[in-house]
Amino acid sequence: MTRIPNVLVAYGTKNGSTAEIADVIADALRGAGLRCEARPAGDVDEVAAYDAVVLGGAVYAGRWHRDAARFARRHRKALADRPVWLFSSGPLDPSAGERDIPPVRGAARAATRIDAREHITFGGCLTEGAKGFVARMILKQGRGGDFRDMDRIRAWAGGIAKEIDAERTSRP
Repeated sequence: MTRIPNVLVAYGTKNGSTAEIADVIADALRGAGLRCEARPAGDVDEVAAYDAVVLGGAVYAGRWHRDAARFARRHRKALADRPVWLFSSGPLDPSAGERDIPPVRGAARAATRIDAREHITFGGCLTEGAKGFVARMILKQGRGGDFRDMDRIRAWAGGIAKEIDAERTSRP
């Protein structure tokens, strides 16, 4: 009997939207038969127990969330030994669903350093009660909203599950 792979979905978030995306990814991976947990990137001390990692970060003012970037730096050696996928969450418009949005510099740097298999950008979410001066200004200008496409997020996670399963079943 083959062991069920254990996957970590780590994330950096400011107002919780990226955490919700991470939870959707983790649920989809569990639904595909994998062991999975979603955790704030800043709370993860060790990745040795995980067979694969999905790392996500919110994008604010063109920067990937610092907890995601720090996680990638701190665990660089361990991440290089396992499959890793990256995601960003950020545009407050439908653009992420209309075209491929390249990673911001911090996410691109992380992808290169840890040899990530893929990076994807999902739409962001900014609603009333968001923390931060810039967030409040965006909301005041009427530019907030929820632009996350949960079906697209689940489909992406499904692709990850298929890759992990294919590797598991191809091993002797």
